[in-house]
Amino acid sequence: MMHGVEKSDSRIVPKKPANKAGQIAAELVKGRRGTKRNAGGQSTVRTQSRAAVSQAQARIRGTVTRNKQEKLTALLHHVTVDVLRAAYFGLKKRAAPGVDGVTWDQYGEDLEGNLVDLHARVHRGAYRALPARRRYIPKSDGSERPLGIAAVEDKIVQAAVVAILTPIYEAEFLGFSYGFRPRRSQHDALDALAYGINSCKVNWILDCDIRAFFDEVSHDWLVKFLEHRIGDRRIIRLIQKWLKAGVLEEGKAIETTEGTAQGAVASPFLANVYLHYVYDLWVQQWRGSHSTGDMIVVRYADDTVVGFQHRQDAERFLRDLKERLAKFELRIHPEKTRLIEFCRYAAERRSKRGEGKPETFTFLGFTHYCGTKRNGRDFQLGRKTQRKRKQAKLREIKEALRQRMHATIDEQGRWLGAVLRGYFAYFAVPTNSRALTAFRYHVATLWYRSLRRRSQKDRTTWERMTILIERFLPPAHILHPWPDQRFHVKYSR
Repeated sequence: MMHGVEKSDSRIVPKKPANKAGQIAAELVKGRRGTKRNAGGQSTVRTQSRAAVSQAQARIRGTVTRNKQEKLTALLHHVTVDVLRAAYFGLKKRAAPGVDGVTWDQYGEDLEGNLVDLHARVHRGAYRALPARRRYIPKSDGSERPLGIAAVEDKIVQAAVVAILTPIYEAEFLGFSYGFRPRRSQHDALDALAYGINSCKVNWILDCDIRAFFDEVSHDWLVKFLEHRIGDRRIIRLIQKWLKAGVLEEGKAIETTEGTAQGAVASPFLANVYLHYVYDLWVQQWRGSHSTGDMIVVRYADDTVVGFQHRQDAERFLRDLKERLAKFELRIHPEKTRLIEFCRYAAERRSKRGEGKPETFTFLGFTHYCGTKRNGRDFQLGRKTQRKRKQAKLREIKEALRQRMHATIDEQGRWLGAVLRGYFAYFAVPTNSRALTAFRYHVATLWYRSLRRRSQKDRTTWERMTILIERFLPPAHILHPWPDQRFHVKYSR
């Protein structure tokens, strides 16, 4: 039965700490002199909490190593107050509050008292998950993505449980799975894909997307998959509480019978578990028994790219994949799934057939295309910023400039510089310099127009603007190494 907001009185955080609150919590609330000492104390507690998590993970990792096939039946005792505290400090401080309206700062006013109470409720089974507050954010294609904003306590418990379960599944997950895993990033997935295309005999690329994956995950199948390794029923019941908590949209509680809310702390981890059994293990088996040539696989969350040497392998794989996903109540997105010819000879072959340039595909914000090196002959995998991502970011900057129109020029310049540095930190890869330079120019133009609109008598000239651009906007330099170089360093074996 879904628990409404009105049943969550025990979770409302008092503005002042209880008498039994620890010294650190008291110092955080009172705000007396000695802020340096208080900050140092909080930092020490945070470090100690992280150490407790590392120790718990090490113990679990050792158990997994000794018992690779057995279920783990005693896990909840690892969810200690220290682990909950580390989970709290790992949350985003300025994240929007859930349905209970409690923010990160408010919960921290009596942090020790709240964590002790939460720990007790979790271990005696009295913890109840609140419904997530549904919010929609725009996507680059113009549609909206539903997000589920959980309450602070739900985020803490989810993060703590994920921290405890991560060592178990890191020993299970396969190498071509990159999404939302420790020490693995989007650029690691991009590097692996580029390395595979360059080093293997890849002639065909299957760009595959699962339709509404997070909305259609089967709760029953997910629990069955978890039970392969998790024998502690208390952990399973906790996860079921999150899945069944539902959402609150415009004041109306909506029950959830399938799916896992995007935006929830545990959702990426649960998605990886689901796809590990539905997709990863199946792909590994399919490659060994059906592939007649080279085959590469890279998966990041529900977005996957598969490369094949032979077209008949790619076509058979796609047919079999549709059947495989259907067994677990998932579907291929027909518009976002394409099989294209993509290799060093694609341009030559298509020219002989009277066709145009080789088709491109997108992955993790980059458009991948068949290019050539500076000599104009040798093949080179090209990557440039996806057009939709670039346009969406420019629209976002334009709107933000409108809101900051009357801020000082220095404030606007510093903010724009930070935005550009963040953008370049992700997109500044080799072969993308032209797109980066163009993006910087568009940002400068938007800023110039914004300044001109501040007053009908504004006399900002482009010469003056050039000085501001050079002062505040970082130049468009390539920041990332070539994929093969970084891949060899990270995976030297």
